[in-house]
Amino acid sequence: MPRNKASNRKAKQLALGLPKGSLEESTFTLFQKAGFKFSAPSRSYYVTSDDPEIRAFLIRAQEMARYVQEGVLDCGLTGMDWILETGSNVHPVCDLVYAKASLTKPRWVLCVPESSKVRTVKDLEGKRIATEVVNLTREYLKKHGVRAEVEFSWGATEIKAPEFVDAIVEITETGASLRANNLRIVDTVLETWNHLIANHKAWRDPWKREKIESIAMLLKAAMAAEGRVGLKLNVETKNLDAILKILPAITAPTVSHLSDPEWVALEVIINESEVKVLIPALSRAGARGIIEYPLNKVID
Repeated sequence: MPRNKASNRKAKQLALGLPKGSLEESTFTLFQKAGFKFSAPSRSYYVTSDDPEIRAFLIRAQEMARYVQEGVLDCGLTGMDWILETGSNVHPVCDLVYAKASLTKPRWVLCVPESSKVRTVKDLEGKRIATEVVNLTREYLKKHGVRAEVEFSWGATEIKAPEFVDAIVEITETGASLRANNLRIVDTVLETWNHLIANHKAWRDPWKREKIESIAMLLKAAMAAEGRVGLKLNVETKNLDAILKILPAITAPTVSHLSDPEWVALEVIINESEVKVLIPALSRAGARGIIEYPLNKVID
């Protein structure tokens, strides 16, 4: 019987959706830091995994929530924008704030040409707007009491104003592409970020829920480690107070006694941006054997 149970457990798999497109590379990198190695041939939607309990697929973020809701996928990563746009009924597992180029929250913004007389959303009464997120835009206009025509854009939305439409609603991280196309931001329609979401039936399955929760924990740990490093150093006890004053106030270093009672070892996690200032200062204060090492995961 134990052998059969083990065999059944090995046969279980979790259907995981990964976003195809602009978030693909950053998502694969995040999963690798979390301990999962995925690979997909160019132009392929099938993903190989080093975890035999995961069956992964590349799916466009726009469709992810619908496939998770329908149970085609047990879980997947997509943005809050597409969950709201599709009106999907899914279980939110955790927030994962990262974008294709940074750890920031992208925004869907209402934009007009620089030369436009439009200053507020109220000025778009009776006008035409192009966007990928038609439902979100209509809800935004309704909230502001504005009636305007909203048309779906299949892409290249930035070039459609003013020749084809009066305004657009487009997603941006830095605004660089909008500025390059001589567009001006009027307002933010929605700030969005990525979510790990699960199918309700899958979430009620004990094995799948445990697997999803483990993935979530490791992904959050990988994100917590982003931009942080570890430092190890040896300090004479007579210099310990001076060294502790140099370290950031929010840092709680681990202090370990060494075989020599006059020395202790310190280990601490700090922001990588502080290293170039801290290491020289620590050395001048008497720290020795300073080692900086990278972090893949930090679990609080």
